[in-house]
Amino acid sequence: MAPSVAETIPSAAQLGDIARQKLSRAFDAAQHATYAYTKYLPVYDEETKFPPTEPFDFVDRGLAADKAKPHLLGLDDPGVKITKLTPRIGTEISGLQLSELSSVQKDELALLIAERGVVVFRGQDFKDIGIERQKEFGRYFGRLHVHPVGAHVEGALEFHNIYLGPDNLYRLQFQSDSLSTTGYHSDVSYEHQPPGVTMLTLLAVPETGGDTAWVSQVAAYERLSEPIKKLLEGLRAEHSGFPQAEHARRDRKFVRREPVKSEHPIVRVHPATGEKALFVNPGFTKRIVGLKREESDALLQLLFRHISQSQDVQVRVKWDDRTVALWDNRVTAHTAISDYDVRQEAEGLRHGFRITTLGESPVGVNDLRTVW
Repeated sequence: MAPSVAETIPSAAQLGDIARQKLSRAFDAAQHATYAYTKYLPVYDEETKFPPTEPFDFVDRGLAADKAKPHLLGLDDPGVKITKLTPRIGTEISGLQLSELSSVQKDELALLIAERGVVVFRGQDFKDIGIERQKEFGRYFGRLHVHPVGAHVEGALEFHNIYLGPDNLYRLQFQSDSLSTTGYHSDVSYEHQPPGVTMLTLLAVPETGGDTAWVSQVAAYERLSEPIKKLLEGLRAEHSGFPQAEHARRDRKFVRREPVKSEHPIVRVHPATGEKALFVNPGFTKRIVGLKREESDALLQLLFRHISQSQDVQVRVKWDDRTVALWDNRVTAHTAISDYDVRQEAEGLRHGFRITTLGESPVGVNDLRTVW
């Protein structure tokens, strides 16, 4: 039985005044003298701690949408182009500004993201509308998550900073002992109410490389045999934030919220679509509850390989600095692809910010619930 207190997100009052916080830079200012987005460069608040907060009610915006999405997909505008990137996952939209969407359009977008996994908007002005409007847009889809250990944007603890440049190679160290730079995950899935919609805006990108790939966890589930589906539908898996916090402390990074574990259904049901999806990922899922270690390891490795290697239910997106991607963590896993040499100035900087919204506590088949 879950306790009555969950570790989720601080209130606006708890965020406090960032101007009074102790900040450390995670970049070399001299290297960014002419950079247009210096106010978005990574910093670490080394002072603010967040306590656990009570669970909150969440209603998916997609539930209010017309399933035909006439205000988003049915526009009589030759300048709007909508393309399916693959049959199972990914839609690309150009000619439509996120910053100008109505509430009805945002509801339809929430449903589209749930159905297609990831929606990529091209030619956007979103990076230039200012921090407060960016926060407001994110909040429409749910409470904004504050990452427990990551760098952020000054004045916006809710903006998780994505930064890889010659003056900060911290993210590279996690790949140094692996053959591949890829690592599929669902954002902070250890939370008791893990993320729903995430949006990523890149402000600077390499000329080539630095793509992101997503996999459909709905399609991955559907590919499984019926006996395996039935087995997994009755099981929970432990998702843990403890290794992430331990690594941060080892590297002398500030931990602003103590880590948690959650036991989530391995197969969850999306509240807006009713679709079943796998909800495990190599990044944060550690064991299957109730199985012996060898059984758990064998099943998880099977699922992790399935998620990572099934290119026929994946999509790979190339970035530019006017692209914004929005995805649903409840039905996808994703990975950055760090295939460029950040130490070479000619290959460029990869920098952006992630806004992540929290969703419901996962519900599985036959009302199987998350516990912690």
